Amino acid sequence: MISIRKSNQRGGADFGWLKSQHTFSFGNYYDEQHMGFSALRVINDDRVAPDSGFQTHGHRDMEIISYVLKGEIAHKDSEGNVAVLPPGEFQLMSAGSGIRHSEFNPSISKELHFLQIWIQPNVYGQTPGYQQKDFGQEHGLTLVASPDGKNGSMVIKQDAFLYQLILSASKEASLPASKSRHYYVHLIEGELEVENQKLTPGDGAKIENIDELQLKAVDQNVKALVFDLP
Repeated sequence: MISIRKSNQRGGADFGWLKSQHTFSFGNYYDEQHMGFSALRVINDDRVAPDSGFQTHGHRDMEIISYVLKGEIAHKDSEGNVAVLPPGEFQLMSAGSGIRHSEFNPSISKELHFLQIWIQPNVYGQTPGYQQKDFGQEHGLTLVASPDGKNGSMVIKQDAFLYQLILSASKEASLPASKSRHYYVHLIEGELEVENQKLTPGDGAKIENIDELQLKAVDQNVKALVFDLP
């Protein structure tokens, strides 16, 4: 079974310095039909104006993933981590027992475009953690996060797996699946056929009750994120 969430159906927010589209309920956007999917709670598509950003604020007991599409994030947190995320890099911040951080666009001329993803953990009150990695541009499915860090992936505190999907036009990839698991695909660029339905940029797909997840680039290069969830 597959359910498509079109890009233009997402919630939105415009604060001037920040323009955001929300796949699931977040902030002032609330839709009881879209509160998350399995352990996946948030996918925010954020565009931050030059020399602007999120001031220091706190989180706890949430796995927070940032993926930079354009520009850079200047990151600081209460655990002493100070870092810059360039385009193509992933950051995983485990908020655990509590962490405060800021995210800022350090450029005075270029917009920052990134995805912020929240996944609910399966353990609570843990020591906060920080991971950051570039997984390259290899075609096919590349494992980005997993419970045990296999294949060099970042370690997430949930029985969840996140993949980066890159395909050239007309190429295909597949992921072994289980009918007891939940799958979500978020398309970043290109046109992607998922279980015989077409996605365009910003679209998402909830997928359940399958034995294998079939993914095919239509007639453009594709970049997407694929979630394997409990």
